[in-house]
This record gives sequence, structure tokens and C-alpha cells, in this order.
Amino acid sequence: MEVEKQFCTFYVDDLFLGVEVAKVQEVLRYQEMTSVPLSSPTVSGLINLRGQIVTAIDLRKRLELNGRPEGQLPMNVVVRTNEGVVSMLVDSIGDVLEVPDNSFETPPETIDGITRHLVLGVYKLPDSLLLILDTEKAVNLESVPDEVKAKHA
Repeated sequence: MEVEKQFCTFYVDDLFLGVEVAKVQEVLRYQEMTSVPLSSPTVSGLINLRGQIVTAIDLRKRLELNGRPEGQLPMNVVVRTNEGVVSMLVDSIGDVLEVPDNSFETPPETIDGITRHLVLGVYKLPDSLLLILDTEKAVNLESVPDEVKAKHA
């Protein structure tokens, strides 16, 4: 019997990304944020989630992509990590997909830079490539390998 994994999917720019459903606490529309002075540019702010203060990380900035188009509000994918609950700001939400575990592959050579570092692997779907995001690395702003840092120095 084939084992299948479930992923919550979303889009950031032209990337089709997913995280394991078990790591997702909830998905929310845009929430008002409080800015955090002197924080990393990747941190868009803090949101109040029913009394819980949650850091919002902009995945466009984290993946070193172009900024979000004017007037387009991000969605929140709230994930549970070893450090606590964090919101990842994404462009739009996809579906929950079930994919056969045996179709998991390492990231192709065409994925490079910080994206390669933050992606665990890929699933080839009939009409797209689903990149599986490592949520721990994506929300850990100190997590950038030396070879990626060297390219940006």
C-alpha cells in the first residue's frame, strides 16, 4: 500500500510551495500587524491571534524575491515550529494535496540560492512542481548557509 503525505499548499511569486498539514495551525486572511523596530527586514510585524502574539515572516523577503505588488495583501499560513507559532506571509493559498511519499525527490539544480536551502525536496505533479518548505529553516532567520551568504556579500 502506497503511503501518502498531505501538504497545505500556497503560492509565493511564481513558486508553488507546501508544508506538511500536521505543522499548520491555521490559514488566515490578512491581519493587521504591529511593526517591530530594529527587526530583520524579513519580519513584517506581529499579529494578535486571539490573544497570542505571533511573528509574521514575509516569505517573499525570506526567499529573496521581488516585493508583493502594490495593493496585494498577503495571506497568513500559521505554523507550529520548535520555537513556537509563527505566521508565514504568502501570496495566495492553494489546496491540501495528498501525494505519494515515494515520489519525493531532491531539489533540482534549477533551484538555487536561499530557496534551495529552505526547500526539503520536491514532488513532480502533472502540471507543476511542488516545493516542500522546511518550516524550521524558513522561520529561523539565522539559518543561512555560508555558501549562500558568500554569494550575497
